[in-house]
Amino acid sequence: MTQIIGPALPQIPWQEKPAGETQPLWRYGHNPVIGRHGNAISNSVFNSAVVPYKDGYAGVFRCDSRAISMDLFAGFSQDGLSWQIEDTPIHLCDNETEVLRREYRYDARVCYMEGHYYVSWCNGYHGPTIGLAWTDDFKTFHQLENALLPYNRNGVLFPRKIQGRYMLMSRPSDTGHTPFGDIFVSQSEDLIYWGRHRYMMGAVKGDRSAWQSMKIGPGPVPIETDEGWLMIYHGVINTCNGYVYRMGAALLDIDKPWQVLYRSKTYILAPNELYECVGDVPNVVFPCAALADSGTGRIAIYYGCADTVTGLAFTTVDTLVQYIKDNNFQE
Repeated sequence: MTQIIGPALPQIPWQEKPAGETQPLWRYGHNPVIGRHGNAISNSVFNSAVVPYKDGYAGVFRCDSRAISMDLFAGFSQDGLSWQIEDTPIHLCDNETEVLRREYRYDARVCYMEGHYYVSWCNGYHGPTIGLAWTDDFKTFHQLENALLPYNRNGVLFPRKIQGRYMLMSRPSDTGHTPFGDIFVSQSEDLIYWGRHRYMMGAVKGDRSAWQSMKIGPGPVPIETDEGWLMIYHGVINTCNGYVYRMGAALLDIDKPWQVLYRSKTYILAPNELYECVGDVPNVVFPCAALADSGTGRIAIYYGCADTVTGLAFTTVDTLVQYIKDNNFQE
């Protein structure tokens, strides 16, 4: 039995595994949980982050406008299923006007740590880089320095210091659709200056695990367990029909999280349903948030579908960890 390290969250969204389901994840029966018109201006709502907040949930949502501009919006829910998303973008404040300069904001993650909610996102500053901010109320967000130089995407914080340092996963990229991509871990003592960069894992060349052969990127904030950090990620293959995004999972060393203990050779979720295959960008499942209940071991994963809507899937920590071990990819 694998134990989640963290608070009990008995009220997270949940559905039991359907009879006959053989895959490690199963979808919410009423997906998409958030449609494309999630607020007054949105063309699509996807690749967003959710955390427990007060007696319900809060989140930071990617809502692309009907002008197809990319920005982040706060949202709130009592049950994690029905969401009210603000119609105006999140407000960032800081003394440095240069830090507030931006071109776009998208694909947020939210990490509760040391009494604050830290938001990381892909921030446009002469190209994509990793923006960081913190909030206490999901109304005002205090922006920190951009963590890394362009070009970079998929910045994901670990939810506590490790060996006395903050740690951040990222996927160096380029200005376009990034026909490559490996995951690295960077370290900081103050959330401002980042260094001690460590390679974690990369795309798999050849056909040994082809669903992740072009690029990979970290997904939700990692879940701490007594066997290591449980990390859900996305993998991409370039097919004759274009890019296809699927989900995988890995178990990382608890003290040196750039060291991979196990990694799924076979994917854990693929774009099979209509809302995952048809949309602004077809054939995409893209995980950005996970709620984990240490009492029951239940995990609820929020993921972007076809860059258009938001889906929800479920698993348990025992199911997922055992699946990774049974389907371990070895370099």
